Amino acid sequence: MTRQLKPKADPETTVAILPDQFIKWFAERGWSPRAHQIELLATAQAGKSVLLIAPTGAGKTLAGFMPTLTELAERPRRRPGEARRGVHTLYISPLKALAVDIQRNLGKPVDEMGLAVTIETRTGDTPAHKRQRQKLAPPDILLTTPEQLALLIATSDAKRFFEDLRYVVFDELHSLVTSKRGHLLALGLARLRAIVPGLQAIGLSATVAEPDELRRWLVAQDVTAASPPSGLPAISPSRGEITHSAPAASASTSAIGEGRKRQPISPLEGEMSGRTEGGDVARAPPMAELITVAGGAKPDVSVLDSRERVPWQGHSSRYAIPEIYEQVKAHKTTLLFVNTRSQAELLFQELWRINEDSLPIALHHGSLDVGQRRRVEKAMETNSLRAIVATSTLDLGIDWGDVDLVIHVGAPKGASRLAQRIGRSNHRMDEPSRAILVPANRFEVLECRAALEASTVGAQDTPPLLEGALDVLAQHVLGVACGAPFDADDLYREVLSAAPYAGLARETFDRVVDFVATGGYALKSYERYARIRKTKEGFWRVTHPRIAQQYRLNVGTIIEVPALNVRYVRQGKGPVARGGPVLGKIEEAFLETLVYGDTFLFAGKVLRFEGIRENECFVSNAPGKDAKVPYYGGGKFPLSTYLADQVRGMLADPRRWKALPEQVADWLRLQAEYSILPKRGELLVETFPYGDRFYMVAYPFEGRLAHQTLGMLLTRRLERMRAKPLGFVATDYVLGVWAVGDLGALFRSGRIRLGQLFDEDMLGDDLDAWLADSWMLKRTFRACAQISGLIEKRFPGQEKSGRQVTVSADLIYDVLRTHEPDHILLQATRADAAAGLLDVRRLADMLSRIKGRIVHKDLDRISPLAVPIMLEVGRERVDGEAGDALLSEAEELIAQATGRPNGTRDRQ
Repeated sequence: MTRQLKPKADPETTVAILPDQFIKWFAERGWSPRAHQIELLATAQAGKSVLLIAPTGAGKTLAGFMPTLTELAERPRRRPGEARRGVHTLYISPLKALAVDIQRNLGKPVDEMGLAVTIETRTGDTPAHKRQRQKLAPPDILLTTPEQLALLIATSDAKRFFEDLRYVVFDELHSLVTSKRGHLLALGLARLRAIVPGLQAIGLSATVAEPDELRRWLVAQDVTAASPPSGLPAISPSRGEITHSAPAASASTSAIGEGRKRQPISPLEGEMSGRTEGGDVARAPPMAELITVAGGAKPDVSVLDSRERVPWQGHSSRYAIPEIYEQVKAHKTTLLFVNTRSQAELLFQELWRINEDSLPIALHHGSLDVGQRRRVEKAMETNSLRAIVATSTLDLGIDWGDVDLVIHVGAPKGASRLAQRIGRSNHRMDEPSRAILVPANRFEVLECRAALEASTVGAQDTPPLLEGALDVLAQHVLGVACGAPFDADDLYREVLSAAPYAGLARETFDRVVDFVATGGYALKSYERYARIRKTKEGFWRVTHPRIAQQYRLNVGTIIEVPALNVRYVRQGKGPVARGGPVLGKIEEAFLETLVYGDTFLFAGKVLRFEGIRENECFVSNAPGKDAKVPYYGGGKFPLSTYLADQVRGMLADPRRWKALPEQVADWLRLQAEYSILPKRGELLVETFPYGDRFYMVAYPFEGRLAHQTLGMLLTRRLERMRAKPLGFVATDYVLGVWAVGDLGALFRSGRIRLGQLFDEDMLGDDLDAWLADSWMLKRTFRACAQISGLIEKRFPGQEKSGRQVTVSADLIYDVLRTHEPDHILLQATRADAAAGLLDVRRLADMLSRIKGRIVHKDLDRISPLAVPIMLEVGRERVDGEAGDALLSEAEELIAQATGRPNGTRDRQ
C-alpha cells in the first residue's frame, strides 16, 4: 500500500506517494518527513531533475534517496531465473570516506524497514574482485566516485550495466563541479543520458553561491540554442523554484496521478522564451527544479583570543597548542581541520606530545594507507575517539553525531569551506554547530574574523563554474571509444548537452578528436599517439585493446605527484628487510632530500629513513622531536575573493578593530602610526631600506597565486626600468620585492611612476614574454598531457617515475611549441595556467580596481604591517643554531618596526 502525502495548508501542493512502511518507520521514531523531503520526492515522482539546497543536518541525504527507496520498495522481487537487473541509482561522492559513511547511514533505515535493497560502494579502495563482481551482479544502489563512473562508461557492457538506471544523486554538488573533475563528471552524465534518455539527476548541497549554475549542470542543455557567453550572469526562469523555511511546507510545481507515469525528460524542460531585438526567439538554458530550505540553527563560531603572543608570521599555530588541547579535553569529540597534510602531521604530533591524559587522538588524511583511514573512521563511528586531526578528507557530508566541536587550525581561505567544515559539529539542523578558529599569524586573525562574520550572515563564496577543459574532453573521447565505436556527430551533440561544454565549437571538437586519433599534426608520424581510428562505416574505435587497458589505468583528472610507499623495516636493516606494513605514501621530491638516518613525521609517528628501493621508502621507528615534516604539492587552498575583500574592509575601518584581539588591534594602530592603512579600494605600496637592500611591499590581498604572477611581472618591469630587482616573495595577503637600487628614490623622483608600473598592460606582452621563458607552462603541460592520455604514467611492467614523465612531457612540449604552437594541448595548457597557477582574471580585476588609487608611503624603516612578509624572505626550515639566528632576526625586525626595545614589547 502507498499513501499520498501533501501539506493540508495548501490544496495545490504536489502529491507525493510514500509507501506505508516509510510512514510507519517515521512514526515509530516520533518523526515525520520534513517538508523539503516530501517536495523533493514529489518533484522526482513527477519526472523532473532537482537541486536541493539545505543547511547541514536537514536530512539532505535521506531526501536525495527517497525517490529511489520508495520506488524500490514497490518493485516486485526478482523471480528465480529472471535476468539480473542493472543498477537502479548511482550516488556520486567527492570523497571515498563519504561514500562509506553514506552506506553506513543509508543501510540503517533500509534494514529497519526490511527493504529488499542492496547498497554497495565502488571506489579506488574497493578490491578488484569486488568491482568485477559488481559489473556482473550490480547492486540496486551503487555509491561511487567520478573516476569510477568514467571507468564504468568505458566498458563494452556499459549499456547493459546502466540500462535500468533511474536516478543519479550528486552529493556535495558544489565541490564536484568547480574543477576538471567536474568537467569529466558532466561528460559522464551526458553519456548516461544518452544511454538512458529518461534519467533524472538529483543534486544535494549545503553551500552554493550561484544555484542556477548547478541547476543547468544537472540537466541536458539545448544543443540547438546558442549558449550564453562564459561568465555572463545566469538567466533564471520564473518557474520551477521551490523555496520554503523549514519546517513549514511550501507550494510545489505540479501534481501527478496515482499511476506516476514517467515520460523521458525533454532536453528543453524548464525553458522560457523571449524575443531578441532582431526578433529571434531567445531561450533560457534548461534548468533543474530548485528546492531551498531556509532556517537551521545559527552556528556558534569564535576566533581564539589566545593568552599567548600571536606570531607575526608562520603557519603552524604552535603557540596555541595548549589551548587547543584544553578544548579537546572539555568536549566529547573534537574534529580538528587543517588545510594541508603537512600541517595535519605537525598538529597531531604536537597534540600527542602534550597528551598527558592519554586521550585517544587520531590522524586522517589522503596520503595514509586505506587500512589506517578505515580504522579511524570505524573508531569515529563507535565514538571511541576524543579528537581527530583531518584535512579535506573529512570535511564533506560526514555525519558522526558525537562530534560536538570543530577547531579550524589556520585560516579557512573561504566562507563556504568554513561553513562546510563547521557543519561536521552537531550534525543536526536544529542544534547549533560549534567551532573555534585558530589563526596561525596576525594576518590570519583578520581573515578568521572575516570568515566568522561571513558565517554569521550566511555568505557563500564557492568558485564559479569554468568552461569545459579540452584535455578532459580528449580523455572522455578516448573513454567513449574504449566502450564502443562512436559517431562523431552523435558524440558532439552529446558533449554539447553537458553544461561546461555547451558553447563548444564544432571545429574545436573535431580538433580534439583528431588529437586523440593522431596526436596532432606535429606528432601524427608517431604510431604510439594513434589511439583511435575511423572505420569504413565512419565510426571511431580504439586502435588496439592495450589502448583501453592504458586508459583504465590512467583515468581521472587528479594528477598525483610522484610518491613512494612508506614501509616499516627493522632499524638498520635497510631495503633488504621486507615484509613490514605500509603506512601510506610520501612524495618522491621530499624523500630525495633525505639521507640515511634522517627522521621525519608521517602517520603520526617519528620515523627514521632507512633507504629507498624501487617504489618503496623503508623506515623504522625513531625517538626524537626534531623531525622534518613532509611537504606535499598542491596542498594549499586559494584565498577567496570574498574574504580578501572583507579583510581589506576591516583594515580600512578602525571601528571593526574592537572585535579583534587587543594585540592584533594594537598592531594595526602601530601601522597607522608609523605608516598608513589603505582604504578599501586602494593599493598601499611601501618602500624602505633594510640591511644592504631596498624593499617595496604592496598589499593587494588577492591570494598567493595572483601575487606570485604579479611579482614575476613586476620584477621583469623593474629590470627593464634599471631598478635592479633581486627577487620577490608572496603570501595570500602581501607581495614583497627587493632590489639593489633605491626603489623609494626612483618613485619619489618620478623616474618610475607607480601607475605605469602597475598598469594593466602587463597582462599583455609582458605576460606572454614571461610565459615563453617560464617553467610554469611546462609544468602545466605535463598535467594536461597526462589527463588527455598523451602520456600515461601507469602501465603493467612499464611504470614511469616522476622524472621520466617530466622528461617525456618536456620533450613533447618543446616539439609542439616549435612545430605546432596552436596545438589543442597547448591551447588547454594556456587556459589552465591563466585560470589556475596564474589567476590572471583575478589579477586583472585588481589592476583595474586600483587604477589611479595607488598610495605610496616612502619609509626610513620597515613598517609593522611589512614584518610578516620580511620574515618570509629566504625562509627555510633550519634546525639548531641557525634556527636561533632566524629567531633573533625576527626579534630585530619587530623591534625596528615598532620602535620598542625587546623588554617593552609585551603587548606585541
